[in-house]
Amino acid sequence: MRTLVLNAGYEPLAVVTFRRALLLVLTDKASVLAEDGDPVVGPREVLGRPSVILLHRYIKVPYREAAAVTRRGVLRRDGHSCGYCGRHASTVDHIQPRSRGGQDTWENLVACCLACNNAKGNKTLRQLGWTLRTVPTRPHGPQWYITELERPAPAWTDFLRSGAA
Repeated sequence: MRTLVLNAGYEPLAVVTFRRALLLVLTDKASVLAEDGDPVVGPREVLGRPSVILLHRYIKVPYREAAAVTRRGVLRRDGHSCGYCGRHASTVDHIQPRSRGGQDTWENLVACCLACNNAKGNKTLRQLGWTLRTVPTRPHGPQWYITELERPAPAWTDFLRSGAA
């Protein structure tokens, strides 16, 4: 069982085990915002299993460099939708081909279906007369640094939307 930890400003900070979350709540360092699943039965009391907790003190998050470019990250950023035709994407394509000086950057990579990837080859968009459905950008926000947020629990959706996501 995983628990979403929100900073005092309601932005996602981390995902921890429910045991760690329960410890933070019992030591009065955090309060429970949402409970999920079976309760935790102790020798003297029955506690709800925390799904989302809020820290009482603000934790300063150190500056982080931009998220590293990965195939998985590009597919996630583009919602597994082809940047050229909109169908389901399973590969990644360089907009400016590597053979023509294209780099492995967030701005030069786009999710792509196999048909479009094979048709494009090492040609440029201008040569094919194609346009991108959306302009690829560098992702930002805590969901790109906290890997557990790739598959968020259903109880977290309201808290991820309201925070700095």
